[in-house]
Amino acid sequence: MPTLSVILITRNEEANLDDCLASLEGIAQQVVVVDTNSSDRTIEIAQNYGATIAQPSDWPGFGPQKNRALDLATGEWVLSLDADERLTSALRSEILTAIHHSAHVDCFAIPRLSWYCGRFIRHSGWSPDYVDRLFRRGTAKFSDDLVHERLIPNGSVARLENPMLHYSFMNYAQVLQKLDRYSTASAEQAFAKGKTSNPLKAVLHGAWAFFRTYIIRAGFLDGGQGFTLAVSNAQGTYYRYIKLWHLNQEASK
Repeated sequence: MPTLSVILITRNEEANLDDCLASLEGIAQQVVVVDTNSSDRTIEIAQNYGATIAQPSDWPGFGPQKNRALDLATGEWVLSLDADERLTSALRSEILTAIHHSAHVDCFAIPRLSWYCGRFIRHSGWSPDYVDRLFRRGTAKFSDDLVHERLIPNGSVARLENPMLHYSFMNYAQVLQKLDRYSTASAEQAFAKGKTSNPLKAVLHGAWAFFRTYIIRAGFLDGGQGFTLAVSNAQGTYYRYIKLWHLNQEASK
């Protein structure tokens, strides 16, 4: 009988982790949590669910940290989740069917329905949002990217039908906090690869991000949240390029 390990990386996720782990009822034989310096109840919650817990002292970036969690998995199949994601009962049933009756498939992409400040976003480039998350252990690993990591499957990939729920942003304060963190990490990653920027490039890329999200990807159909999502995409893009420019300036001194 196939076994399933669920892997997560966390930092101060007490507001999300309980609901996430509760949504795994009946499908996981192992839960792995790799935590980075949480100061809240994250570890206590993980312990309540019998999770295998690791607490490395350093932060190597999202991709390497997820590979650490993957190294601790023992199941024949692995499901990678973020703490702000939830499985529905329909998706749990579909996952069980997939791992029991998919001899020729090594990886499954799961559609994700994301919540943004009061509503699920069904346009704006956020839907359909298929993410490779369920895979046979030994057939995939995560990229080494510091941010915006991705799973790299080596075998065949199929799609599941039922979405997982992603409670990505509950309020605009969370949007701004993540925008700052991710734009910094993205700029540092680009700088490490030798890329350059300037203020004009930052403005043009930011403007294009708004137009692409709101017009091309029909963000206007997502109401007020679609507009603010387009604005935050523009801000994040602008700050990523302007922070990269500042790194270039510092390096040239």
